Amino acid sequence: MKTLTMRVDDSIYQMIKSAADGEKRNISNFIEFATIQYLVSTQYVADNEMDEILNDKALTKDLHNGFSNLKNGDYTIV
Repeated sequence: MKTLTMRVDDSIYQMIKSAADGEKRNISNFIEFATIQYLVSTQYVADNEMDEILNDKALTKDLHNGFSNLKNGDYTIV
């Protein structure tokens, strides 16, 4: 287990404290819980969603073409 020290604005601290109190958690546990919830909901694709993406042949072809263009420098950043 690691210890993490962080600085937050007083108003943010009060928001975190209120949320932790509402969940009947201590602040440390609430921050850990909220971080995990955020990462799971935004960084990962559910298995059924990934299956849908991989089974979309037009999409996967476009993605492969895009990666090839990126690798070859054939792109413009807008």
